[in-house]
Amino acid sequence: MNSSPNKNLFIGFVFAMITIIIWSGNYVVARGIANQIPPISLAFFRWSTASVFIALIGWKKFIGQKNILLQHKWYLFFTALTGVTIFNTLIYVAGHFTAAINLVLIATTAAPIFITIFSAIFLKERINNFRLTGIVLCFAGVLLLLSQGSWQKLMQLKFGKGDLWILASAFIFSIYSVLVKKKPATIAPMSFLVTIFIFGTLMLLPFYVIETQITQPLHWTNGMLLTILYLGIGNSVIGFLCWNASIARIGPARTSLFSNLMPVFSTIEAVLFLNEKFTSVHLISGIVVLTGLIIANLKH
Repeated sequence: MNSSPNKNLFIGFVFAMITIIIWSGNYVVARGIANQIPPISLAFFRWSTASVFIALIGWKKFIGQKNILLQHKWYLFFTALTGVTIFNTLIYVAGHFTAAINLVLIATTAAPIFITIFSAIFLKERINNFRLTGIVLCFAGVLLLLSQGSWQKLMQLKFGKGDLWILASAFIFSIYSVLVKKKPATIAPMSFLVTIFIFGTLMLLPFYVIETQITQPLHWTNGMLLTILYLGIGNSVIGFLCWNASIARIGPARTSLFSNLMPVFSTIEAVLFLNEKFTSVHLISGIVVLTGLIIANLKH
């Protein structure tokens, strides 16, 4: 019996879990400084920091592959545009209009659905009954968390401007995830990230300049600086390396299902760092989502 595929699957799951644990802090941290820094500025400083650190690690590889990268410039352009320039910027924009719980839950329910559809259309991935059942369970678990176990609260849920922004963010991230799966084999993972981080940051630059002209000057604090470092190094460099490694091993549709665990981890982090309450609803919804993940990844 060949254990290599199973080992590859396990490693892909581990990378996905590491990413989700790191990325779940994005919502908790970002909402804490939402009133201190405008959304595009936050995105620009995050990706500028990430670009510096990823370049320090992978610049030699990047230079060595410059001819190959130029051959795929349009692919890299759209990947940088979706994964770096637009995706997280829309999250930060949405954070100024809607509650943090909406940010996490709308993003984590919409992204797997979008990615599964796109993977079926563009990557010809088959949506079997296990995956479909798993998606339904993940969606049910997130709805349970959203409603706090109350049918009345679920019926009274309202979607505003911020909710639409975060829905757009999930849509963009789905495009990015499918593009990552289509990455040419000749492009090394490190030079790939160096390229999209730098390109994505440069595309943010003109919008950052415009924002600085219409907003108040920033008042830097130690907390804001630490937040930028966390987002730039943790969420961007480490998070993207792990996410792309997971996609390469188990595919975008399977990897995306792990994003349903993000509200669970965000809740845990909120309890630890923001002293929010943890209830039985959080526990039950986490079990439902985890069950959905397991079922969605069954083959037989």
